[in-house]
Amino acid sequence: MLSSFELKKILVRSTNWIGDAVMTLPAVAAVRAAFPQAHVSILAKPWVAEIFRICPDADEIVLFESPGAHDGVAGKFRLAGELKRRGFDAAILLQNAIEAAIIAGLAGIPIRAGYDSDCRGVLLTHPVRRTPEVRKVHQIEYYLAMLAGLGIPPAGKEARLKPGEEYHRISESLLKRLGMDGSELLVGIAPGAAYGPAKRWPAERFAEVADRLSADPGCRVLLFGSEGDRQSVEAVQKSAGCGPVSLAGKTGLREAIALIARCRLFISNDSGLMHVAGALGVPTVAIFGSTNPAATSPPGARSIVIWKGVPCSPCLKQECPTDFRCMNEVTADEVYEKARKLIKDCPSINR
Repeated sequence: MLSSFELKKILVRSTNWIGDAVMTLPAVAAVRAAFPQAHVSILAKPWVAEIFRICPDADEIVLFESPGAHDGVAGKFRLAGELKRRGFDAAILLQNAIEAAIIAGLAGIPIRAGYDSDCRGVLLTHPVRRTPEVRKVHQIEYYLAMLAGLGIPPAGKEARLKPGEEYHRISESLLKRLGMDGSELLVGIAPGAAYGPAKRWPAERFAEVADRLSADPGCRVLLFGSEGDRQSVEAVQKSAGCGPVSLAGKTGLREAIALIARCRLFISNDSGLMHVAGALGVPTVAIFGSTNPAATSPPGARSIVIWKGVPCSPCLKQECPTDFRCMNEVTADEVYEKARKLIKDCPSINR
């Protein structure tokens, strides 16, 4: 059991996707609570690093630059050497891949703990069996169960992101650039989803909801997404009459976090930004189709999930092979009514 060790320097290997990273935050909090005097470093890819920079339970972010300096076999040895020089006592591998265990072993980290997935159990000093049962629970519970197998109790199940005053200044500057003064009621919409079109509610329905919400004086709609979401965002922008502002490919994660934190409401498919909004405490309407909300619903008491649970869902497929009923049965009326309820019931958290 790791709880019996006096650990001074702990490396936590992050997952590689934004939503997954958010869902590991309670696990990071549990590590911090179990080892309050330890220095906790997070090994993370650059595109998720910002999540841990505003996590109060992490002391340091170590970048895994791949693509970049840590590409290929030589890059992995380079990373392992960098980690070895830091002298970590233990590595807790939240990522499931065998690569994480290989790098920790090459780095000479004496305690290497994590799920025995991806045939890596022999590389771990403290493997935890990944049972069929644990693969069915919510991802927050999944990571906490791994730590429980190491003797580390949970410190709560709430995933919270706490951006500081710097993020307020970032959002003020961005809003000013967009022609806003910060007094607007901001509604964020994320119509994309990196996994595939089966996770995307129709663009014209997002547009209808945006138009109806924009009927309220002072309401402005911001469309969020990466460069890969540009097509989905442009489809909403084209269908909407309210002139929503496209941010697709125009913000990094830091800027997106700053602006989402200013939103009065967030509407999204199952996506990384959906998890960010929930962890920021922003009232969120999450639309699920091909994926399972029992496993990946957004964190936060201010989140509402809309999922029809049709017989073929969750199929976890990238593209629907039949009639897309899981998404087509979600109407614009239903999403609008849920959105209005959240605006009415949840007090403003604009910073």
